[in-house]
Formats: sequence, C-alpha cells, structure tokens
Amino acid sequence: MSYSTATSPTELITDRLVLRPWTAAEAAAVLAGTPSADWADDFPAEGDRVIAGLLEQNPAWLGEHGHRLIVERVGGRVVGSIGLFWPPAEGTLELGYGIVASRRGRGYATEATRALADFALAAPGVRTVAAGAELSNPASVRVLEKAGFRRSGTEGDVARFELTGPERHAG
Repeated sequence: MSYSTATSPTELITDRLVLRPWTAAEAAAVLAGTPSADWADDFPAEGDRVIAGLLEQNPAWLGEHGHRLIVERVGGRVVGSIGLFWPPAEGTLELGYGIVASRRGRGYATEATRALADFALAAPGVRTVAAGAELSNPASVRVLEKAGFRRSGTEGDVARFELTGPERHAG
C-alpha cells in the first residue's frame, strides 16, 4: 500500500481513502452539531468532537502536519479522523485515529495510519511516530501492529507503540 499527494501537499491519497486536513469551519460544525451532507451518518463520533475542540484551541494543527479527516474515495463520505500532535517532542510525533462504528473492520484505520506515519516520518525533525492503544481495545492494538508499529511498553492500561524511519516499510 502506498499513498500519494493530490493537488495539495497536505492531502494524502491511499488505495481507498483521502486524508485531507480539517478546516476551521468543519471543526466548528462538529462542535455545533451541524452535520454535513458528506459525513457518514455516525460521524462525528465522540473522539471527533474532542479533536474538533482541540483544533479550535490549536489552529496550527489544521496545517500540513496536523489532523485530517478520513474520506472514502468511493462516495466521498467522511468516516473518521486521524492526526499528528505537532510539533514533535525530541523527534517524536504522537498519532491518533478513529473510524466511525459503521466503517470499522474494513482496514481503513490501518490504511490511514500507514499513510500518515510515512508522511510524518518524511518531515524534517521527525524520527519516530508514536501511538497508544487501550489494552481493552484489541482492534486498535491490531491496527498499530498491522501498520508496522512495534510495541515499546505499557503505561497503565495503554500499550505504547512506535515506528521509526528505517522501520516504516516493515510490517
């Protein structure tokens, strides 16, 4: 699986998905509960509302290395979000993702995670992409494993995973 950039360097295109940056208007619509016609019926999920609030507080996260909506290439439905918590801390960026319930089990989270991690590792100053998954959510743990991340430890009930530049095409 690979990704390419579209007409904008901030939009990533995979086999089945488009990862495009949130806009301030979309974040405001999520917070206001004003659905868009191109959102899946169960978007936004609770995690998307949290991200929309964070985007309102951190507008820089709307940029090239920030948060993106996950859009199905066929049909154009927004089915989740994925993002990087910028700027990197000592060369490490944190990645988070979520897919709405109606689209889970299709491999979208893995596909999006691989593409955004590859993109992030090509950015200046980024050596590692890290992510956490609650141990009570084995599907999320499996997403990170399938995306090539390796488990680096456990903090409470969260498994920590990392992907570094040389490892990014493994898995």
